[in-house]
Amino acid sequence: MLAPAAFAQSALPNGASTVQETYQDWRVACNLRDKAPACSISQDQTQQNGQRLLAVEMQMRPDGSAIATFLLPFGIVLDSGVTPNVDDQPPLKPVRFRTCLPTGCIALLPIDPATLAKLRTGSRLNLKVTADADKPLSFQVSLHGFSAALDRVAALSPR
Repeated sequence: MLAPAAFAQSALPNGASTVQETYQDWRVACNLRDKAPACSISQDQTQQNGQRLLAVEMQMRPDGSAIATFLLPFGIVLDSGVTPNVDDQPPLKPVRFRTCLPTGCIALLPIDPATLAKLRTGSRLNLKVTADADKPLSFQVSLHGFSAALDRVAALSPR
């Protein structure tokens, strides 16, 4: 028996309930929620001892924008937030930290379609913060594979 067309469009490939794929420095992860794929792309950076230094997860929104979640390590001055910028372009508006968990502190960055286009063509996303003792600190997130990962999420997401 064939699946109804509406279900066929919202299912993951080959009837899978999850998809995990890697596109250079980015991972795509999709799970079925209410028979529709819920997908995100992410990147983790770890220190040589295996401890997580930074995590970035991004989810697309139906309007073409996205929301990025940053998990940054402790030792950062929370009041100054995170100031992102792509390559050497002017910085985006700083975002405040929302909360801290046992694994680090979280900041959410809404990303409009124009900024998403810059991320697609950029080579790195810089996250500038202030460390304890007012020392500037920058984390670099590779954008290699970012565009391919976003394209894959678009292909897997219901239309």
